[in-house]
Amino acid sequence: MNLLPLAKTLGLFALTALAEIIGCYLPYLWLRQGRSAWLLVPAAVSLALFAWLLTLHPQASGRVYAAYGGVYISVALVWLWRVDGIKPAYSDWLGIALCLAGMAVIIAGGVPTKT
Repeated sequence: MNLLPLAKTLGLFALTALAEIIGCYLPYLWLRQGRSAWLLVPAAVSLALFAWLLTLHPQASGRVYAAYGGVYISVALVWLWRVDGIKPAYSDWLGIALCLAGMAVIIAGGVPTKT
């Protein structure tokens, strides 16, 4: 079994999730913490990068979005830990494992059939 395509997919998903989180976190800093409105410029760039990264997957967009969701949840909880300083609970780690297992099932599902 060749794990390289799965590793590339996971890496791309992680990068996509990071772009989305940054694109949402910067406006949060502006709105909730009184930071500069100039943060909206890199936020917009980050969200545009997020949308572009989603287009790099060869499978149907619905399958990509569904699988991506599992990775997004995982990256968001790591962000909570590393950026916000809140250590994930055991249940968070279990949730990450379940999300990644679900993502793997979706990815392994192969090419979708059209109905």
